[in-house]
Amino acid sequence: MNNFWKHKRVFVTGHTGFKGSWLCMILTKLGAEVYGYSLEPSTVPSLFKLGAVEKLVKMSSIGDIRDPQMLNAAMKQADPDIVIHMAAQPLVRDSYENPYDTYSINVMGTVNMFEAVRKNDNVRAVVNVTTDKCYENKEWLWGYREDEPMGGYDPYSSSKACSELVTSAYRNSFFNNNKSGKVAVASARAGNVIGGGDWAKDRLIPDCINSLLNEKSIVIRNPHSIRPWQHVLEPLHGYLLLAQNLYENGEKFATAWNFGPYDTDAKPVNWIVESLCQKWGNFASYKVDQNQNPHEARYLKLDCSKAHYELGWRPKWNLNQALDKIIEWSYAYQQEKDIQEICFKQIEDYNAE
Repeated sequence: MNNFWKHKRVFVTGHTGFKGSWLCMILTKLGAEVYGYSLEPSTVPSLFKLGAVEKLVKMSSIGDIRDPQMLNAAMKQADPDIVIHMAAQPLVRDSYENPYDTYSINVMGTVNMFEAVRKNDNVRAVVNVTTDKCYENKEWLWGYREDEPMGGYDPYSSSKACSELVTSAYRNSFFNNNKSGKVAVASARAGNVIGGGDWAKDRLIPDCINSLLNEKSIVIRNPHSIRPWQHVLEPLHGYLLLAQNLYENGEKFATAWNFGPYDTDAKPVNWIVESLCQKWGNFASYKVDQNQNPHEARYLKLDCSKAHYELGWRPKWNLNQALDKIIEWSYAYQQEKDIQEICFKQIEDYNAE
């Protein structure tokens, strides 16, 4: 993978977010030229600021994905080879409070991205990052495959299912069968992503780390909900492997892809919290929120056989290792160490596996 990315021009939407910041660091380490387009970081603190990501990228455009003129101008200036679309409203609970914004960002933002791609002649590959929640969730005990029906109980999940449908429509209408000349389009669906530097509200790991850093008892909402937890570096490397294959092999890989952990790492929330408390020590504890909370699916798992066998992608870190890396990162933050340095160290550790 290393040689492929040298001097590739990569346009990343959502580059100021948690996953976007990690992706920018990986890409710059691989020698790519990264051009970012996003709103300002949505949290204080943020990995983007702590990791000095702006100094790593070639261009950092602060703009709204719903502004087609500004997006078009930024992509034209970047003149990218590859586009990775991650700009989104990413939270289920926020989608209940702001359904209109959730749909306009996650659906029309995707349309705007594809329209900008159509105006740029040199784009060869596009990866639209959605979510595992795009599937019609039937609380099955087995994993969802890429050809399962789209759905979504809540506005967030539904909006990401819509983004998948937009992707399929643009692929079929404008990009397949050489209608565009050469653009290969894929979507990527990842499970619950965890890692150091995530400060989003109402998410399990950020809530846990905030409580631990402030020596407060962790409050959890759905202790028995089971999710496919994985360290952020896992799906990001999957996205890059997918983008490389799209660039080199075109339509053969222009489909939807799941990126999730092995079945053994689909664990309930209370298992995660108990493990973190044990690893942190210092009398860390948790309690269950007894208030009424918005609906969230209790069980969700992905079948990633396709990525395993066709892309050669497989998880490297199990859930226990992922939690160790989060603790390592959080201690570094607590001790005011160089955040960019700890991130690069963890990227190197991952690549060495």
